[in-house]
Amino acid sequence: MPVPPLNRRQFVKKSAVTGAAVAAAGAMATTPARAAARKPAKAPKTWSFSILGTTDLHSHVFDWDYYQDKAYSDTKGNSVGVARVATLVKQQREAKGEGRVLLVDAGDIIQGTSLAYYFARVDPIGDKVQHPMAVAMNHMRYDAAALGNHEFNYGIDTLRKFESQCRFPLLGANALDAKTLKPAFQPYTVKRICVPGAPDIKVGILGLTNPGIALWDKDNVSGKMVFPGLVEQAKKYVPQLRALGCDVVFLTDHSGLDGSSSYGDELPYVENASNLVAEQVPGIDAILVGHTHVEVPSYTVTNKETGEDVLLSEPYCWGYRLTVFDFELELHHGRWQVTGKKAQTLNPSTVEEDPEITGLLRADHELVVKYVNTPVGTCTEDLSGAEACWKDVPIMDFIHQVQMDSVKAGLSTSDAALPMVSVAAPFSRTADIPAGSVTIRDIAGLYIYDNTLYGKKLTGAQLRDYLEYAAKYYHQVPAGTKADTATLTNANSFWDYMYDTAAGVSYDIDIARPEGSRIQNLTHDGKPVADDQVFVVAVNNYRANGGSGYPHIAAADIAYSSTDEIRQLMIDYVTAKGSLNPADFATTNWKLTQDGTPVF
Repeated sequence: MPVPPLNRRQFVKKSAVTGAAVAAAGAMATTPARAAARKPAKAPKTWSFSILGTTDLHSHVFDWDYYQDKAYSDTKGNSVGVARVATLVKQQREAKGEGRVLLVDAGDIIQGTSLAYYFARVDPIGDKVQHPMAVAMNHMRYDAAALGNHEFNYGIDTLRKFESQCRFPLLGANALDAKTLKPAFQPYTVKRICVPGAPDIKVGILGLTNPGIALWDKDNVSGKMVFPGLVEQAKKYVPQLRALGCDVVFLTDHSGLDGSSSYGDELPYVENASNLVAEQVPGIDAILVGHTHVEVPSYTVTNKETGEDVLLSEPYCWGYRLTVFDFELELHHGRWQVTGKKAQTLNPSTVEEDPEITGLLRADHELVVKYVNTPVGTCTEDLSGAEACWKDVPIMDFIHQVQMDSVKAGLSTSDAALPMVSVAAPFSRTADIPAGSVTIRDIAGLYIYDNTLYGKKLTGAQLRDYLEYAAKYYHQVPAGTKADTATLTNANSFWDYMYDTAAGVSYDIDIARPEGSRIQNLTHDGKPVADDQVFVVAVNNYRANGGSGYPHIAAADIAYSSTDEIRQLMIDYVTAKGSLNPADFATTNWKLTQDGTPVF
């Protein structure tokens, strides 16, 4: 069974700063599996069990798109939501036996949809309001979940409320109290697989989260929690799990498996380190991988010290897939040893949603549908984000206008005299604000993240560096070669959310030139931008704190900061104006060129 809330509260001793300093001896929650078969006449020498894994659910309960106000669909026929995953979980338990199946998640649970936002900001969770993901995951009987970086987006208090509603531990061996450097969350749990007539199989589950939290949610965690590297903390806790007699050591990592980092050298710890953990930390059998939103059904890494293979799997995101780890064990001298293991991913689109979860959460879902369809104003023409990644389009000017207006209103008299620039990313190519009535979901579909707003000071030279960094988003296309939008973008694994355009200045991006020399004709108010000219740059908190590794911005002086989400500022803008009119927006005036000739 999942760890009872009372036991978890006894395990976690709250600290004054973060509300948690975990006793080292308490990390062992040795609960038997739920059901056992009848005792056989002869003790078995072999046994099998499975660990099922999800990750990056991002508060997708049902197979529904709140931005489009209809059932989710994509070109690959995927479905989303834990309601369908729950049906697969039931099938696995029925086929293999209740006592032979564990269920684990790799993080990013409470942020990512309008449902998540509603229960964080509109009707916040608390004593009388349960988070829908807690309700669903409790019903599905999760055994553990790792903390994801997006768990911290709404602040530690909201995360603690969610934690208190879960009947399973949120694991984070590298989420430490900033003052005591002790675990702020339970590092691991130990589950028992009951084998009639033989010793229990002890399964240690260690949870690791992403060091990038220190940057991406700096405003929420600075001075409260610190996040050392995954390899470093795994080296500490994997031996402890083996010393506790664990026959199987299983990790759930909110960290990808390619060894990369999106934040450059802003932090001394690797962002996507699951492969490094497998390679460098002895004693691990398998790892459930998260964070990078890709499907990796089965991937093997050989540990450098032991030569043993570590099995990894990442089940995409949003409930697109369910990973199934199958383990085979043999009993030798009273101890179980892993003799075989394999992993695969299952597609929930092949089954129906679990009617029990539908019954539990349909009312919450309908409440959110009503909220997102609330009209807030009108728009004079259709605004589409379909071409925002390679063209100056009015829908992006809307974001820039709101950011500039909001920052300007909060500046000191001296800073208000400085020229203003806004930078923002084209988060969604499917975003569309229709002509006529505008609803909350239209705006939420354009700005899908829960970012807040900063004003930071950059010189002209630094601004040019910033835009040059953004321009590496484009593949180089020589003059005389036609640029194909299907292959033009996302060079250097630079994804749409990482690419910023700028308003308040005019500039060209010459994609015929090599990276580092693409920004041409950078002007402000019709004049070339001087290297020593100082600008106030409106930028979201993710980028302002070092997200995506942009130069200069993290260390820049702060002229303005706010706890208001940019999305809500956009909703407030439309509500106050009554109507969106592109003629009112600040224009970005940027274009792609090849040797000075416009591309589009």
